[in-house]
Amino acid sequence: MEALFSYIDDKRDQYLDQLFTLLRQPSISSQNIGVKECADLLKRMMEKAGLTTEIMETPGQPIVYGERIVHKDAFTVLIYGHYDVQPPDPLEDWLSEPFDPTIRDGKIFARGVGDNKGQLMAQVLAIQSYLDVYGDLPVNVKCVFEGEEESTSVHLKAFVEQHKEKLMADVVYTSDGPMHPNGAPHVILGVRGIQYVELNAYGADVDNHSGNKGGVVPNPAWKLVELLQTMRDETGKILIDGFYDDIIPPTESELNLLRSLPFDLEEAKVTTSYSSLSMEGEDYYRKLAFEPTFNIAGFTSGYGGEGSKTIIPAKATLKMDMRLVVDQNPEDIFAKFKNHVEKYAPDVEVKDLGFMYPSRTSLDLPVVKSITTSVSKVYEQAPVVLPSLGGSLPDYVWTKILGLPSVVVPYANADENNHSPNENMEVELFYQGIKCTCQVLHDLGKFIEK
Repeated sequence: MEALFSYIDDKRDQYLDQLFTLLRQPSISSQNIGVKECADLLKRMMEKAGLTTEIMETPGQPIVYGERIVHKDAFTVLIYGHYDVQPPDPLEDWLSEPFDPTIRDGKIFARGVGDNKGQLMAQVLAIQSYLDVYGDLPVNVKCVFEGEEESTSVHLKAFVEQHKEKLMADVVYTSDGPMHPNGAPHVILGVRGIQYVELNAYGADVDNHSGNKGGVVPNPAWKLVELLQTMRDETGKILIDGFYDDIIPPTESELNLLRSLPFDLEEAKVTTSYSSLSMEGEDYYRKLAFEPTFNIAGFTSGYGGEGSKTIIPAKATLKMDMRLVVDQNPEDIFAKFKNHVEKYAPDVEVKDLGFMYPSRTSLDLPVVKSITTSVSKVYEQAPVVLPSLGGSLPDYVWTKILGLPSVVVPYANADENNHSPNENMEVELFYQGIKCTCQVLHDLGKFIEK
């Protein structure tokens, strides 16, 4: 790999320019700003890299698909990523323009650089570099880059179901998210799922004076508070019938892995901005990987401005996300949640705002061991292997619909500020991501046989 890595070093300025070109193109899926233009730009870049590329339409934003088939029987790697980004708001908190990439203190600052354009381009440029140096790839490669990941990948499931044969591979490889806070690389073998809901409770048709109408007109905020008390006890146990039914407990090897993971409580206090955090490393990782959550994401009702306003609000809205673990079914969980609401507060409106299934790949698979070894070579240290990420990605479309192992190897720094102002990616990690992709493809071609 020495000649290939030297070639990448020689192309540093050119590759950075290509990344900057992609970063300058807005692609905010939630607001439909620049997404199709970004897809067209990415298609041209992938074709230049040596991939046969097409834009595949969905009912929402397009998917950019590219492939390089060296032989129909060769080992096949499907690379997943997304070219859409979060809105840059609040703009006043950015130190430089979000769509004008700037380098400060060894970091590239721009919306989408860490999540996910910088990591996506590392994969595309790795393919280009390998082809330039060796003339062909050691494996077949298929790339699926979607434009709706930041909007819950709403059409990806149907796309994968529709194109199963076209997308079939031996492993799915994703680079998204941050590395470990101690600087070590991550190898992630699963994600928690999510079910997002909204509850709306209503009182009178308009806000009322809390004195003149107090005790006569009901307050919908209390209705939601009382409903919540039926859903969770004082220990945190979720009281919805059947909520825990389908959870598959972790294996002994997965629990042993948790016990071996690096954990620094003081560091965890900093990364969570919660100075009262108090738990052991095994408990910390177990809660993130193997336990579901029941989170109030927002509660809105009445007056919340300066000073006082004495009203009985006409409406109360609650937004909740439930992180789910293998093998909870978010559609089943929503049905159970809705049944619970109908039992205790039948006049409360329930909305399904989107979901993803949980996903997990066995750490004992040879392909996982090959990728883990490749990552170790490039970063010159053993990666932190996580059986599951606390957050959610549409990983289930690969593991459940296609039945493939799926491995996530993040290339961005732990403090990338994705989804926040001043999103960034370390310059050197961008180049290391290119080399890591090359090493992964090289080793899979050399050591893995179908």
